Amino acid sequence: MKTQTAKLNYLRIAPRKARLVASSLRGLSVSEAEAQLLLASQKSGLPILKLLRSAVSNAKNTKQMNPEKLFIKEIRVDKGPALKRFSPRAMGRATTIMKKGSHLILVLAESDKIKTPRFKIVQFKKASKSQKTKKTDQASGAAEKEIEKTKTEKPKQEIRETKKAAKHGFIKKFFRRKSV
Repeated sequence: MKTQTAKLNYLRIAPRKARLVASSLRGLSVSEAEAQLLLASQKSGLPILKLLRSAVSNAKNTKQMNPEKLFIKEIRVDKGPALKRFSPRAMGRATTIMKKGSHLILVLAESDKIKTPRFKIVQFKKASKSQKTKKTDQASGAAEKEIEKTKTEKPKQEIRETKKAAKHGFIKKFFRRKSV
């Protein structure tokens, strides 16, 4: 059985919090794990998702493994270094704040059976800067044309009618500063 290992070191999330998300992924296929991570509300969901996608891409490109056959064989969250900080307290004292870190180890394996994925996850590719500028130029040009059309088409009478309709009425009388 082929395996692919991916590691993420020095993640600035406490191991106890990262284990909550990681333990729910053990034994799942890659597509199901990715779907769960996309919907995870915890902060550790995004780094684990990036690690999973990296491991799948490495398995596909370096070891020629089939991404549909991959499943999470093992996911481990180990204790990493803690940053020691201090918080001031009463009477000149200080208490330590331990900002904990963690190391993640993800092992993917290829199963013999091909399971049909329950989810189709679509990843949008980022457009390059040149494509973005072309799109914005086209959009701004179309917007300018629409503004010019609306300026020429609206007669002045319609503009006056809209100003008359926007009266404050009772509320303006009720909330004015000066007493009557």
